[in-house]
Amino acid sequence: MSTLNILLHPDPRLKKICEPVARITPEIETLAADMLATMYDAPGVGLAAPQVGVLSRVYVMDCEKDPDAERSPIVMVNPQITWSSDALNTYEEGCLSIPDQYADVTRPAQVRVEWLGLDGKNHEREFDGLWATCAQHEIDHLDGKLFLDYLSPIKRQMITRRMVKLKRERARA
Repeated sequence: MSTLNILLHPDPRLKKICEPVARITPEIETLAADMLATMYDAPGVGLAAPQVGVLSRVYVMDCEKDPDAERSPIVMVNPQITWSSDALNTYEEGCLSIPDQYADVTRPAQVRVEWLGLDGKNHEREFDGLWATCAQHEIDHLDGKLFLDYLSPIKRQMITRRMVKLKRERARA
């Protein structure tokens, strides 16, 4: 396993709709393992393939926050939300592609997601709390959408300007 470079906003690849994965291959398995290593190293609770420059419908997540608990990684290939609750939840979201920037985003409190697992089988599970927020956030990435897209234009521009400055500073370093 190796860690991958995480793309920073603004990057046109983060706004692209990702292609479905035709089948589970050794390359997809390696990508998933590398994405998990990258996510844990960052550290984060979710990471979508476009964030590492791969425009495929794959994401990883592990929202287990208790440091004493075992890790609970989930790899989702071609995920889709099949149901969402009417009840809403507001969570302060951040993103590994938009470091150190956070904003409240309101989303359905619960979702049911279907996906293809690395075992080649279809899976389905309901998520709530942080897990539901993360699943929706990562699926948004696969559809070329960032949490910034839920914010007011002024707040979105402010964060984007900060990110442009950060990218310039990192390029000089």
